[in-house]
Amino acid sequence: MRSPEVVEVTSPRLYVGNLSFDAAESDLFELFNGVGSVQNVEIVVNRHNMRSKGFAFVQMQSVDEAKRAVTELHDKEFMGRKLVVSGAKALDERRSERTERTVAAE
Repeated sequence: MRSPEVVEVTSPRLYVGNLSFDAAESDLFELFNGVGSVQNVEIVVNRHNMRSKGFAFVQMQSVDEAKRAVTELHDKEFMGRKLVVSGAKALDERRSERTERTVAAE
């Protein structure tokens, strides 16, 4: 298993990894709302069986609240697992990495 990449918080959007497969979006909303105002929570699911993939994205109100969430919640035990909380990569950054991996695999 590869270790998670730490991404600097430059936007209010956060990556949350090592998530319990039993965690619901309402659980994450409650947890992160203790740190700041949560705009949105999205647990990423497998489109075939609709089960959690074990990670999520949380949108905070501001970059400052997102940074505070990383400070307070990264490595914190939640539902039996230590969370990985870091800045989320920008959409275009993730797409370019995916393209690079596909090209490298060929």
